[in-house]
Amino acid sequence: MATIRRTSILFIKNQTNPIVVCFVLFSVICYRLGAFEGEYFVLLVLAFLLTGQLMDNVDLESNNKTYWKSSVIAVCMQWFLVVGLLLLVGFASKTSEHFSREVILSWFFLTPVILVITQLFLRRLLLNVSLNKKNCAKAVVIGLNDLSASLINELHRNPLIGIDSIGYFDDRSQDRLDDKVDQQNCPYLGNIKQAPAYAKTHHIQHIYIALPMTAQPRIQSLLEELHDTTASIYFIPDIFLFDLIQANISTIRGIPVIAICETPFTGINGLSKRLSDILISLMILLLVSPILLLIALGVKLTSPGPVLFKQRRYGLDGEEIIVYKFRSMTVCEDGGNVPQAQRNDPRITHFGAFLRKTSLDELPQFLNVIQGRMSIVGPRPHAVSHNELYRKLIKGYMIRHKVKPGITGWAQVNGYRGETDIIEKMQGRIEYDLDYLRNWSLFLDLLIIFKTIGIVVKDKNAY
Repeated sequence: MATIRRTSILFIKNQTNPIVVCFVLFSVICYRLGAFEGEYFVLLVLAFLLTGQLMDNVDLESNNKTYWKSSVIAVCMQWFLVVGLLLLVGFASKTSEHFSREVILSWFFLTPVILVITQLFLRRLLLNVSLNKKNCAKAVVIGLNDLSASLINELHRNPLIGIDSIGYFDDRSQDRLDDKVDQQNCPYLGNIKQAPAYAKTHHIQHIYIALPMTAQPRIQSLLEELHDTTASIYFIPDIFLFDLIQANISTIRGIPVIAICETPFTGINGLSKRLSDILISLMILLLVSPILLLIALGVKLTSPGPVLFKQRRYGLDGEEIIVYKFRSMTVCEDGGNVPQAQRNDPRITHFGAFLRKTSLDELPQFLNVIQGRMSIVGPRPHAVSHNELYRKLIKGYMIRHKVKPGITGWAQVNGYRGETDIIEKMQGRIEYDLDYLRNWSLFLDLLIIFKTIGIVVKDKNAY
């Protein structure tokens, strides 16, 4: 059997879900209607694009024995999101009546079943193939450090990656490196000068260079010798030992640049995030408009002062923005020292306490979302005075401003809602904010929204 190519595995990971979704739709149309009808072509295209964006890639590398359980839950939730957005587009464009209900319902219920079966089949097929190391691409590592050792161990633990690390080269003696990797799985092959000749004679397909960036002349000499091989060469720079936010490699007019800290909302991600913010905000504002009028009346009648409270906060890239809330206090503080609201705070009105407990005071922030100052999901904005304090105390604090602040966030649905009276609480909030930036997806946004709805009523940390 031919060697498994990494590019083939990546294609399967990225394209399986969209292809299966469209294949099931095409099959249902042909079965229910007798032939494929032209008006369904746009639905096929939209389904392919949305599935590629909203559904996670097929996990062909996880070695988790409970994979099938997590797979079923993830596939169902993400598929509901895709269908929900398709229905929203259909109702908004008034085209939903052109499609057969039998076709849509059959497609809706059949697709997640076929997706799970397909994923499990592909995992089993690739696992059977990759367990025979003859079918895997052969790889060597040049330079052993903690990062390259982790790579070697990961390749050994997950045969579905399709790469077999057959050994490593390093100028240090083997006995000094025994504690980093299992020599039975990945033996010491010699010093670095021997690597190019070994790669040629043993037909190595992947070479991972993990030398320190300070060894530039040595790396350049090594690359010149390796050009005489057909191996794919990868550099593992030691900058990746640092904590990275949305790291990626790109070029500026042919000059390679490595992003260490970047916003996840670039390109199509930024467009999909903005469109989902606008659509959801408009729907919510239309649905709750009577409630907004009642709250405004309640604020005005229960205490003197304006209905809306405007406060300066830090937004995208640390620029100051004005954030709207229904006023819940007897004061509108926005100076250099703004005390956080505390339990039994005398500044909070009786009606304001109700608004804060139910988070109804946050509803005007959907106007901020429409304006483009905020997002529905993102790190919660802090008062400018609090930012200036915590940016000096917490490492990485300002990285949270690589995205727009949100009405709700990953930290808030994980217990960090309300007053941060000690620095450890703020540290925990920031860790969740940065985790959100690392792992953002539209599915994660949807999960946060649903969790927010579930905890608002019973959360005891809001006052």
